[in-house]
Amino acid sequence: MNHDHYDDAFIRGILTSMKTIAMVGASPVNVRPSYFAFKYLVERGYDMIPVNPGQVGKSLIGKPFVATLKDIDRPVDMVDVFRNSDRVMAVVDEALALPARPKVIWMQLGVRNDDAAAKAEAAGITVVMNRCPKIEYARLTSEIQWVGVNSRTLSAKRAPIPTRNMRLSLDRSSVSGGATKAADLAARDKNDLP
Repeated sequence: MNHDHYDDAFIRGILTSMKTIAMVGASPVNVRPSYFAFKYLVERGYDMIPVNPGQVGKSLIGKPFVATLKDIDRPVDMVDVFRNSDRVMAVVDEALALPARPKVIWMQLGVRNDDAAAKAEAAGITVVMNRCPKIEYARLTSEIQWVGVNSRTLSAKRAPIPTRNMRLSLDRSSVSGGATKAADLAARDKNDLP
């Protein structure tokens, strides 16, 4: 696997087949990237589980924190790692010790550990490194133009304005209850035109 480049079909396949995602290193602090990613994925219909031993007893968007992967009471399709690169091997070891192993280990932006990736792949687990599922989801559904990430790509072609329950390329409902005032306003203004 070339971990310097991922084909869109590969990423799309992961995002459409995953249902339950454990986010290791999730934070309840609403200015942290893990909070934004967690909230976004919950709003897109994923069954999210926050994993952070320092937050047990609290919840994140109504989902109770667990201390470790082994404390999760159901099988997990994907483990999303919001930890430093040098901490990933421990997460992979914990995932490999689960009775039902996850199908994917996903390392967030800035997180890369080739040794941990090789160990997971040798056990049959798909690995993605240095990517954010929130950004990849938004990019593949064209929501990225409306929810805000500077792609540094100029284009005269505008994506469709996401509206409530609009089906986009990942076949999930877009804007399904999240705070999207700008997109809703843009859709309303466009619909009000003669």
